[in-house]
Amino acid sequence: MLPLRTFALAAGCLLFAGHLSAAEPKRPECIAPASPGGGFDLTCKLAQSALVNEKILSKPMRVTYMPGGVGAVAYNAVVAQRPADAGTLVAWSSGSLLNLAQGKFGRFDEGAVRWLAAVGTSYGAIAVKSDSPYKTLDDLVKALKADPSKVVIGSGGTVGSQDWMQTALIAKAAGINPRDLRYVALEGGGEIVTALMGGHIQVGSTDISDSMPHIQSGDMRLLAVFAEKRLDEEEMKNIPTAREQGYDIVWPVVRGFYLGPKVSDEDYAWWKAAFDKLLASEEFAKLRDQRELFPFAMTGPELDTYVKKQVADYKVLAKEFGLIQ
Repeated sequence: MLPLRTFALAAGCLLFAGHLSAAEPKRPECIAPASPGGGFDLTCKLAQSALVNEKILSKPMRVTYMPGGVGAVAYNAVVAQRPADAGTLVAWSSGSLLNLAQGKFGRFDEGAVRWLAAVGTSYGAIAVKSDSPYKTLDDLVKALKADPSKVVIGSGGTVGSQDWMQTALIAKAAGINPRDLRYVALEGGGEIVTALMGGHIQVGSTDISDSMPHIQSGDMRLLAVFAEKRLDEEEMKNIPTAREQGYDIVWPVVRGFYLGPKVSDEDYAWWKAAFDKLLASEEFAKLRDQRELFPFAMTGPELDTYVKKQVADYKVLAKEFGLIQ
C-alpha cells in the first residue's frame, strides 16, 4: 500500500496531467513582435523547445513574427482581433512595459491583456564591432562629447524605447543632452546586429542575450553590460559593467508571455499550470541558460502585480526625460 504522502503526490500529478491534456490548445502559436533574430524570437523559441521537451504540448508550437512598434502592432492585433484565442502566446519584455508606460501601444494600456509568465531576464548592453575604436564606455562618451552627430547609435525602437533609455542614461550621467544623440530606430536585436555588422551604425544599444552569439564568433564586443555586478558565466565574466566604469546604470530585461484579454479563466489556468511546471524544471533551466538568460520566474496574479508596478515606475522615468507629461 502506498504511503499517504506518495499517494497524494501521485494523484496530484495525474490530476495535473489530465488537466493539461483536457485543455491543450489545438494550434499553439507564439508571436514574436519583431523581426527574426532578436530577443522576442529567442523568447518564443525557448518556450517552443521547452513545452515539447517537458511533454506539456504534444505538438510543436509555431513561431510567427509580427514586427512593428517594438510590440505595439502585435499588442493591438491580439487585443482587437484575437482577444479570446487561447492558443496564442505573445512575447513581451521590459521594453514592452516601458513603451506601455509612454502610451506607445495606442489606446490599449497595461490592463488590456492577461499577463501570463516571466521566464527569464537578460541585461541591457552597449555593443560595437570587434574592430571599433571604442574600447570602453569612456571612449564612447568622449566621442559623444566631441561631436554626438558623428556617432550613429542603433536602438530597438524610437526615442523613449528601452534601448534609447540605456544610452540616454549614459548621456545624462556624462552631462550630455540625450536629445543630441544620433539614433537609428530599428526593429529589435536582430536588425541591430545586421546594421552594426554592415557598418550602418557604430554602436548598438541592445541586451546581452541578443549579443552573445556574435561575441562568441568574434564579430562584436560589449563595452558594458547593465548588470549589478559582473556576470558569472564563463563567456561573460570579462565583460565590464557600466557601474564599475563609473556609470551607475542597471537595466534588467525581463522576458515573458501574455494572452489575449478574453481568454477564459480555464484556459488561462491551463497555461499558468504549464509554466509553473516548466519554471520548476531543471531541463528548462538548461534551455534558458543556453539562451544566455538568467533566472526570473513569475506567473499569474503575482506577475500582473509586478507588471503594473513596473509600468508605474517607468512612467516616472519617462517624465524625468520629458517623454510624457
